[in-house]
Amino acid sequence: MPTVRMYSTAMCPFCSAAERLLKAKGVAEIEKIRVDLDASRLQEMMAVTRRRTVPQIFIGDLHVGGFDDLAALDHEGRLDELLAGEG
Repeated sequence: MPTVRMYSTAMCPFCSAAERLLKAKGVAEIEKIRVDLDASRLQEMMAVTRRRTVPQIFIGDLHVGGFDDLAALDHEGRLDELLAGEG
């Protein structure tokens, strides 16, 4: 299973929803990068993703996007493929 990274904040319902979905899909560990604790990480996130909102999720080197993007991948049946390293 590829590494899953998620830029997040402490009080973010979409971050919590993304984490729940990923755990339900069998992701045991999510590397969480808290942008509310370190402004340089927020700048890093915006430079890499060109987005300002959290969560921003990566599966391996692929930027999936936010929670809505993650849920859409799941709805399309593509999330399981990505998590299996097939996408």
